[in-house]
Amino acid sequence: MARLIPVTDPTDPRLADYTRLRDVNLRKSLEAEHGLFVAEGEKVIRRAVTTGYPVRSLLMARRWVEPLADVLGDAPVYVADDDVVEGITGFAVHRGALASMERLPLPSVAAVLAGARPAGDVPEDDTDRARPRRILVLEDLVDHGNVGAIFRCAAALGVEAVILSPRCADPLYRRSVKVSMGAVFAIPYARMTDWHDGLADLRAAGFTLLALTPDQSAVPLQKAPMGERVALLLGTEGDGLSSRWLREADHPVCIPMSAGAMDLGVDSLNVVAATAIACHELMRPL
Repeated sequence: MARLIPVTDPTDPRLADYTRLRDVNLRKSLEAEHGLFVAEGEKVIRRAVTTGYPVRSLLMARRWVEPLADVLGDAPVYVADDDVVEGITGFAVHRGALASMERLPLPSVAAVLAGARPAGDVPEDDTDRARPRRILVLEDLVDHGNVGAIFRCAAALGVEAVILSPRCADPLYRRSVKVSMGAVFAIPYARMTDWHDGLADLRAAGFTLLALTPDQSAVPLQKAPMGERVALLLGTEGDGLSSRWLREADHPVCIPMSAGAMDLGVDSLNVVAATAIACHELMRPL
């Protein structure tokens, strides 16, 4: 039975999990210290709960209590007027409901490459585990919205896992979760502990490494060798992949631009658009 707790004071210490949600530095510190993340909106909250993340508490306008009644459980549900919620979070929460969720231990890169599942998605036995054949590897993407959008592309197009370099943005940061529409809960992912030699584990696991670059002299992606296991490397929003990762890749690949693109001052796609096109090509039948 849900515990509904009316709140009227934005400074109530029980609501500390939801403080200043747009303050990136504060949220990084607070969420790391308490092992939490925030899910926003009915659909995302449902997906987080269904995937197995424990609920610490919820904060919502009263109109959301009934639609979410079946997932509220025993966690405290703080009910407040919209202006109080805005005073706590620092912005108008149009989706009306927030949940503070407990983070679960992140699997190692080796575990994900061996077929580790997302939280809550546990196969009946090891025979059900399938090693991923197509994965994305993100190097130093720091924009949370872009990371969330890439997870959504991966989930929509069938990519089976995502590996992050040490400096990549947090997929469970509120904006990442929101933009992904909960896809961050469905796609197994892991974070490298060593950027310098981080690609060695992928190659040892049998992956062909394709480095996506805007350089039009690279192999067109649709003509690139596609082995049994392929890892597509994606670089930062501005500079792209580092020279080290480009050198270590088996093949640099590009998405061919139209003949008139340069005349229009367009020499590349943004990382999310490029990811969507690349994932579609990556998942074509062998």
